Amino acid sequence: MFEVEQKFWVDNLETLEARLHSLGAVEGPTQQHADEYFNHPSRDFAETKEALRIRRVNQVAHITYKGTKLPGVVKARMEMEWCLSPGDHDGKLTAQLWTALGFRSVAVVHKSRRVFRCEQLGGDLSITIDSVEGVGQFSEVELVVSHQNEIESARNRIVDVSNRLGLSRMESKSYLNLLLNAGSHSKT
Repeated sequence: MFEVEQKFWVDNLETLEARLHSLGAVEGPTQQHADEYFNHPSRDFAETKEALRIRRVNQVAHITYKGTKLPGVVKARMEMEWCLSPGDHDGKLTAQLWTALGFRSVAVVHKSRRVFRCEQLGGDLSITIDSVEGVGQFSEVELVVSHQNEIESARNRIVDVSNRLGLSRMESKSYLNLLLNAGSHSKT
């Protein structure tokens, strides 16, 4: 699978919410995320532009690996994700295993995520509003595609939807990088 997404700073939350509602977007339940990022013992994921994390969504843990970014303005890269439940519901065993294998916990990104779907924009596209502790408020427009030859079409749709929503202040850095640059990260 390939994740194709673009992140934007939210300058006016009320305007964005009004545009989403005018397009018939439906909001799902708000999610609480705690994303613990790990670095590989023999290569630096910051340099290779990869990511490995345990994402806890409302206390249910998932592993996510994100491959290197593919060329292009709108971010695209391979993504693999799976749920650890029921054997490791909160991800603590996986974190212990990775630490024993030499992986190092870098930081935990805490955020509140609101997810919107809009049939008018295609039901496969998701739009999020993220409040990231210590960093700020963002919106992500994302599509997941199965094949690399679908990426360019997905990028074009994301640009179109972003324009329709009035999202213009793009952010290419990850939440992890933004948090580390802000100097307010935690390890819990």
